[in-house]
Amino acid sequence: MSLVGTVGRGIKAPIFREGDNLPEMVVDCVIKASENEKFELNDRDIVGVTEAILARTQGNYATIEQISKAVNQIFGNEEVGLVFPILSRNRFLPILKALSKGVKKLYIMLSYPSDEVGNPLITIDQLEQSKLNPYTDVVTESEFRKIFPKLSHPFTGVDYIYLYKEATGNTCEIILGNKAEEILKYTKKVICGDIHTRNKTKKKLVSAGAEQVVSLDEILTSSIDGSGYNDKYGLLGSNLATDNSVKLFPRDCKKFVTEVQNIFKKRIGKNIEVLVYGDGAFKDPVGGIWELADPVVAPAFTQGLQGTPNEIKLKYVADNTLSNVSEEEAEEKIKEIIKNKSDIKDSNVTLGTTPRQISDLIGSLCDLLSGSGDKGTPIVLIQGYFNNYAS
Repeated sequence: MSLVGTVGRGIKAPIFREGDNLPEMVVDCVIKASENEKFELNDRDIVGVTEAILARTQGNYATIEQISKAVNQIFGNEEVGLVFPILSRNRFLPILKALSKGVKKLYIMLSYPSDEVGNPLITIDQLEQSKLNPYTDVVTESEFRKIFPKLSHPFTGVDYIYLYKEATGNTCEIILGNKAEEILKYTKKVICGDIHTRNKTKKKLVSAGAEQVVSLDEILTSSIDGSGYNDKYGLLGSNLATDNSVKLFPRDCKKFVTEVQNIFKKRIGKNIEVLVYGDGAFKDPVGGIWELADPVVAPAFTQGLQGTPNEIKLKYVADNTLSNVSEEEAEEKIKEIIKNKSDIKDSNVTLGTTPRQISDLIGSLCDLLSGSGDKGTPIVLIQGYFNNYAS
């Protein structure tokens, strides 16, 4: 049998530009890499393409002015609440600038001790030493500052209350709390800035009497003055492009992965699985930050990446059924169990395996392999993922 399991390769690529034929270029890059590095491409290999290059070739960008106009079309020149935005210079600061320009005034509720994805305003130790109850206590900025006079993000050193106020020209009012309904004491019109909990937050606000509630995925769902847009995710998944613009999450991702798969089949005769990936779904063990600031890990993928893994726990089988057999017999026994795993009735055999979506697992692996810096590998090739010990 093969002595190698899953293999992941970052595939170097040119700098893509708006209008490029990305499906053809992705296939070119992977095939050239296989020829240059002398490895074969096989059925059920997986090619991951970062959402950033798809959005770039689509020209899916929007300026602060265009986003501001989109917000104004929704709310008009009214005072608006903004609840639970994440703390991010890359992900949210340009959006905040646009929101503040599009309405009369913003009332911003920041969650504490950290935002939705784990960026902390204060540490757990600081919270425990204070008398604040994060489940019930909603305080003004000045009250919060009296308890925590110095705020500093552990990685960047940024004071996000100061930064976010400055981004609005110091016209906003900031409160701290985790009860979204409290924003209604200031205004009945609200933007939900959270990502994965946005629907729950919207329901609470509507039940509490909000007159108008909009989440970020409902802003810029169509083009404004020639801007990019995303009809499904709006502003979710966007990040800083220039001082005055953001790159939006890409559109038509399903069409893209299908086209790439078809080109591979036509050119090399192989059934390659394809996905578009964004942030991986993993948590930093030091800072406690959950990296998933995109609305989903993989906005689109081909049919073969649907579902969850069907695996057994080799350690469990080895400990419970192979203790009194030879090494050769153990190997053959393991292979036989794997080949017939669909017939296994003992639920303990699967304990400890990962019940996550394959697309989330693969997307996270792709994000780790490609990185977010200067590796120059926005395309990832994963081979042998569906192989097992019996393959």
